Amino acid sequence: MAKIDDVARRAGVSKGTVSNVFSQKRPTSKKVTDRVLKASRELNYVPNHIARSLVTKKTMAIGLTLPHGNFFFSSFHTQFINGVVLEASALGYRVLLDTISAKEVKTPTLASYPIDGAIVLGPTEEDERIRMLHRHRIPFVTVGKIMNADITDALTVNSDNERIIRDIVGYLTGLGHRDILFLNAGKRMTVAAERTEAFVDALAERGIETLPHMIHYKPPIDSDEYMKYGYDETAQVLGALQTKVTAVIADDDRTALSAMNAIKDAGLSVPEDISMFVICGDQSMMHQTTPALTGMDLQPSELGVRAVRLLMHQLGVLEGEYSRNWIVDSPIIVRHSCSPVRSELSPQQ
Repeated sequence: MAKIDDVARRAGVSKGTVSNVFSQKRPTSKKVTDRVLKASRELNYVPNHIARSLVTKKTMAIGLTLPHGNFFFSSFHTQFINGVVLEASALGYRVLLDTISAKEVKTPTLASYPIDGAIVLGPTEEDERIRMLHRHRIPFVTVGKIMNADITDALTVNSDNERIIRDIVGYLTGLGHRDILFLNAGKRMTVAAERTEAFVDALAERGIETLPHMIHYKPPIDSDEYMKYGYDETAQVLGALQTKVTAVIADDDRTALSAMNAIKDAGLSVPEDISMFVICGDQSMMHQTTPALTGMDLQPSELGVRAVRLLMHQLGVLEGEYSRNWIVDSPIIVRHSCSPVRSELSPQQ
């Protein structure tokens, strides 16, 4: 079986150069890279990840933990995971993707996983995943705010959720909207708590009272109501409650489409009667709906990249100065689903 020394001799380079070509830790020229890869093919050389781990005393793997077992990936998750995998690979690390049941967090099992560190996506209040990692001294970074009472010094990468909601409320109220329905994320999610507080504060600053019907939370993923979220809430407010709504803020594009169906069934239209704003949507698809959906660009791939870099800095792989709490900007992408309030608009009957 060929070894790295054999590849180095045939390619006429050092062992370090061969290692760099495969780990991509340091850049090499295309000419040298092609020469190394040609030599490795001729010798049937395969980098020995296990051997490298034994030398470095590291697994050369990080964990990416998602909050649910019965979980399907949205565009946000796909792009986020893509950012994590590509950045980790460029630094010579593999990614262990782990979906943990929201009801059955097996902490002893998770603690025994062969990883050097972990990225925790979508933290919840008193998150058991975070508690376990902290207890077992496994380095970790969360993507989202931590709300574990006993953990105050963890590293985070996050969107500025307060600013996001303030920007959305400012945008909608600038169009004359005061009767806003907010279809938020799941209630136990820390992002939902951040958004709710910012929503109430932003409305209050504009002299708008937050009424009970205005804020709703996404049901648990294993509930019958999860897939219908957005439709039932919107239909109830417009129908049974007969409450005036001129704008809807939706957690994601699927929720927005469900709400739009309820609006249509109520004999109304977007944006003529009710404006629609999406917080977390598929940027490649939101312009293909009718109307094209206005929303935030949360830059999920960039969130993934920065989470890896912050974790790698904690592991000593990357040097330099890094903030312990890294914020990724989220600009508004204006399309066609929001419009000024019509002066003749009256409460829906």
